[in-house]
Amino acid sequence: MASEHGHIHSMAGRKLGIAFGLTALILAVELVGGLLSHSLALLSDAGHVLTDIVALGLAWFAAVQAERPANARKTFGYHRTGILAALANAVTLIVIVLVIAIEAVRRLQHPEPVTPWLMFVAASVGILVNLAIGFGLRSEGSDNLNVRAALLHVFGDVGASAAVIIGGIVILLTGWYPADPIISLVIAALIAWGAWRVLRETLDILMEAAPRDVNVTELVRDMVNLPGILGVHDLHVWSIAGGMRALSAHVQVKERPLSACDGPRDEINALLRDHYQITHTTIQFECVGCMPNDLYCSLNAAGEHSHHHSHTHAHAHAHGDTPHSHEATGDGVDPRRDDALRESAR
Repeated sequence: MASEHGHIHSMAGRKLGIAFGLTALILAVELVGGLLSHSLALLSDAGHVLTDIVALGLAWFAAVQAERPANARKTFGYHRTGILAALANAVTLIVIVLVIAIEAVRRLQHPEPVTPWLMFVAASVGILVNLAIGFGLRSEGSDNLNVRAALLHVFGDVGASAAVIIGGIVILLTGWYPADPIISLVIAALIAWGAWRVLRETLDILMEAAPRDVNVTELVRDMVNLPGILGVHDLHVWSIAGGMRALSAHVQVKERPLSACDGPRDEINALLRDHYQITHTTIQFECVGCMPNDLYCSLNAAGEHSHHHSHTHAHAHAHGDTPHSHEATGDGVDPRRDDALRESAR
């Protein structure tokens, strides 16, 4: 299984690397074309291509980092490096938007002549190469969130390049040069929207906020509706990186031996994996209630409040499909079971 996942990441990494190089070629062509034709719309589209490079670069980086194992110091691996890069790139893109907007306003006040045929050539190259990239990555996008996000950027740039061509046609037929800065403002708005989404997502991840598509209250209700689960508290849901989610929680169950917790643990992990795409979980089982004011301590199977807490509990940790379970000692733990645990540890 590990070698299969490694092969998938390797294939995605190679395709993303090729796409990154081709997109850099588009950027160079549109920058040169924009400077030679004096088209702000084409230069703005080059700025939009830069957002593609950011998305592809981060997806490529994530695919490469996924092959690096965690170590004793970086226990979660190197996934957050991509998030820090995304934050820096989002801020850079916002600066690019401001520069485009200022220049567009200046050109609306003082229109400058542009060369339409250069706009056609550069934008057409962008459309053709982006379509090739998009169809090349489409086979990897169904199971890879990073690739799927990169695909949205790539096909979005096809639309932006098409807008440049439309602007060139308007200028060629009518000689109305303000069409160029107007189209550049539309493209700048697209860049700003994409940059804001990246900025918002990276800040959420760095603040360890719950993923936006996860309804935490509903998640807790789903958990307590499982057989044998009385309540959930001390709950934390966060993203380590884009598409890599984690959860930790205390789960109240009826008092039972440690071996009887395997079933509830597996059911909880299956629920979180299948319905919420959460695969890294740490579950602590407890046999009595919780302290007042703990997060989601009031939710249980009957919808009643429970405010009694003592640490007679069992821990269960799961990552992917290989869960492990441990039991911590405390008041009420059978000493014979504690001795058996120490014996098995030897």
